[in-house]
Amino acid sequence: MDRLRDLAAKTAVLEQAKGAVMALTGCSPDAAEEELQRRAADGTRTLLEECWVTLGGLAAAPAATAPRPDPDLTPESSPASAHDVATTDEGSAALGPLGRELVHVATPQELARCLLGHLAPEVGAGAVMIYSLLSSGGLELIGHAGIDDTLATQWHRVPPLAGVPALDALRAGEPRWLEDAAADRKRYLMIGDSPERWPSRAWLPVPTGDVPDVCIGVLRTRVGPFSADVRQHLHAVAQLCAGRLRAFDTRSQDIADASADTVQAVFDALPDAAMLLTPLPAASGGIKDYRIDAATTQAVGRAGRQLIGRRFRECCPALATEPLWQGLRRALTTGKPYESEPFAHQEVVAGVTELSTYSVRAARLGAGLVITWVRHGSSDRQEQRLADVQRLGSLGWASWNLVTHEVTWSSQVFTLFDRNPARGPVGLTELPELTLPEDVPALAHAIAELLGEGRTFDVPFRIRTASGLRHLRVVAEAVPDAAGTPVEVHGVVQDLTAQRSAELALVESERAMLTQHDVLRAERTLAGRLQHALLPLPIRPVRLAGLRVEVAYLPAQSGIHVGGDWFSAIELPDGDALFVVGDVAGHGIDAVATMAQLRFTAKGMVITGSSLTGALDRLNTLLLHSRDSHGTATLVLARYNSAERRLVWAQAGHPPPLLLRGGQVRYLDRPRGMLLGASAAPVYVEAECRLAPGDRVILYTDGLVERPEESIDRGLKRLSEAVLSHHSDDPGSLSLGPLLAAMLEGERRDDVCLLDIRAPMDLE
Repeated sequence: MDRLRDLAAKTAVLEQAKGAVMALTGCSPDAAEEELQRRAADGTRTLLEECWVTLGGLAAAPAATAPRPDPDLTPESSPASAHDVATTDEGSAALGPLGRELVHVATPQELARCLLGHLAPEVGAGAVMIYSLLSSGGLELIGHAGIDDTLATQWHRVPPLAGVPALDALRAGEPRWLEDAAADRKRYLMIGDSPERWPSRAWLPVPTGDVPDVCIGVLRTRVGPFSADVRQHLHAVAQLCAGRLRAFDTRSQDIADASADTVQAVFDALPDAAMLLTPLPAASGGIKDYRIDAATTQAVGRAGRQLIGRRFRECCPALATEPLWQGLRRALTTGKPYESEPFAHQEVVAGVTELSTYSVRAARLGAGLVITWVRHGSSDRQEQRLADVQRLGSLGWASWNLVTHEVTWSSQVFTLFDRNPARGPVGLTELPELTLPEDVPALAHAIAELLGEGRTFDVPFRIRTASGLRHLRVVAEAVPDAAGTPVEVHGVVQDLTAQRSAELALVESERAMLTQHDVLRAERTLAGRLQHALLPLPIRPVRLAGLRVEVAYLPAQSGIHVGGDWFSAIELPDGDALFVVGDVAGHGIDAVATMAQLRFTAKGMVITGSSLTGALDRLNTLLLHSRDSHGTATLVLARYNSAERRLVWAQAGHPPPLLLRGGQVRYLDRPRGMLLGASAAPVYVEAECRLAPGDRVILYTDGLVERPEESIDRGLKRLSEAVLSHHSDDPGSLSLGPLLAAMLEGERRDDVCLLDIRAPMDLE
C-alpha cells in the first residue's frame, strides 16, 4: 500500500510536469514525457527531479490567457523556457532522496522540516526558514524548522525595511551569502538573540515565476564561507523546491487580500470612527505597536484606505497614551472590552483649532482589536466639566422643590454625606438630622429663615461618617414665585474637612509655640538672675597686685538663652592676683549652674594652694564624674606675682591671651592643654610671661573672635588689628570705646567675656 501510494504521488507529479511541457511546446503527451526524460539525462537528474524543476520554472501568467500551441514548433526546436530557467550548474549533487521526499510534503511547514533533515548532514544547517513576499512589500514566515516558537512569532511578519537579507535576495533575484557574522551585523538585521548561534547563513530566492516571491533561508552552525560545491547544492535545492511550492495553495495571499477588501468595505459603511488593529510583537515579548488593517473614513482625518498597513502610533500619536495603551493590551489578553475615560483632544475643524472630548472603546476580534472612538457633544462636555469641578472642589449641588417636594442630589453630595444613593436624598428640613447634635440649632434656624423670609444662608456643620468626623458647609438660596414665596431651593454642599483640619492644627501649633516661648522666656529670666547673682560685674576698673583690670561682659543678642561665659579676677592671700576666663558649652540654666560650679571651685583650689595645672586636672575630673555637669568647657587660668612681675598661665582648649607691648601685638604661645570634660587623662602645662611697664594682656572668650562666615584664624587676626588700631590709655576705652564696636559688628550669636589687664608705666 505504501508503494502504491508513493507511485500514485509520483505519477501525479509526472502528469503535472507533462501538462506544463505540452502547454509550452504544443507537443503530445508522449513527446512531453520524452522531453522530460531527455532533460533529466542531460542534467544528470532523475525523472522525478526533472519534474519538480520543470514545475518550479513555470512563469506566472494570467489564467485567462493560456499560451496557444504553435504547430511549427517541435520538442527539439521549442524554446523550453522552463528548462532554461531551471537549468542547474554542472556537477550538482544528487537530489534523488530529497525529490522523493518532496512528493509527501503537503505544507510549507513540512517542506521546512524536510529541507532541514536533508541539509543538516550535507551542509551543517541548524535551521531553515521560508518567507513569502506580501503585496505590501513585507515578508511572512510560512515555514520554519530548527527555531523555537517564540523566535518564529517575533519574526513572523517582517515589514519592508532596509537591511533584511531575505528581502534583499528577493529584490535582487540573487542569493545572499552571510559568511562573516561581525561584518554582516553592520549591514543586516540578524535573526536570533545571538548571531553566533548561526555564524553563517544563506538566503536563496526560489524561482517560482518571473519575479521570485519565496525565499529560503539556510542558517548554518558552521563557521566560514560556503564552498562552491555547497553553493551549487543549495542552488539546486532551491530550484527543486520551486515545483513543490507551486503545487501548494498559492492563492492564500489572494484570499487574504480579498478578505481584507471585504473587511474594508464593511468599515467604509460604518458611520463612526473605527479601526481594525493587528498587534505587532516586540522582541521582548510585549506589543511594540499595532498595524492598521482597516479603518473608516472618519478615522483621524484621513480616508480609511489610506491608513491600511500603517502603524497606530504613527497615525494616532495623541491616542497612544499610556492608559489607553494598557487598556488595549488588557482587552487583547483578557477578551474583556475596554472603555477609556473621556479625554480632551485638539483637532482642526474647518480650519479652526477646536478642543473636543473623546472616549475610546476596544474589543477583541480574533487575534486583533476593533477600536472605536466617540466624540462627545457640548452637553456631554459640560456635564463632564461639571463632574470634574465637583470632584476636584470636593463639592456637590442639590435642589429642593418646595411645591412637588422633589429632591435632587448630585452624586458628589451622596459621597460627601457618606450616604448610599439607594436610600435617596434627604429633604431640606430633614438635613439637620444628619449633623452632630451641637450643630443642629444653627442649621435648623438658617433653614427656617430661608423658608420663611427667603434669606440665603451659609452654615458650616459636622457629620460622622465611616471614615471619621467630616466638616461640611452648605450654601443655599431660595427661588421665589411672583408673590415672593419660595418655591424651590438651590444649594451647594462643600467638604471643608482638610481646610478645617489644617486650621485646627495651626491653632494647636501656635498654642504650643506660645507655651514653649513662655517657658523659654521664664528660663532666660531665671538664668539671667542667677548669672548676675553668681557673676557680679564691676562698674569701674579695679586694681589687683598693682595691675589695672577692666571687665566687659556682653550677652548674645540672638535667641532667648543665657550663655555660660564667665570670668574671675581676685587678689590671693599671698598678694598675687588670679585671673580666670572660661566658656561652658551650651546655654540656659544648666550652663549657668556648670559655670558657677567651675568658677567657685577654681578659685577655691588656687586659694588653698593648688597649682594652675593641678586645678585644671581636678576641674576636668569634676566635669567627667559629675552627673549635674554640662558637658565640656574651655578655660584659661593666669596667676600674677607682682614682686617678680611674672605672669604664669595655663589653658584648657581656650584661645591664647593677647599681649600688646611697645606698639606690637602678639598672641602668647599656647602650652599644652585639652578642653575640660573631653578626656580622662589630659595633660596640662604651664607657661610664663614677664610683664614690662605699659604691657597690656587681654583674656577673652571665643564669642569675641568667632563669626559664622570666617575661620578662627581670621577672627584672631581681626582682634590683633583692632587692639593695635584702637589702643588708648583711657580707662573706658575698652568697654565703651570703638574696640568692641569694631569687633562685634552685626548680631551677636554668642556671649562675649573679656578681661583687660594693664601694667602701669611705673611698674617697678
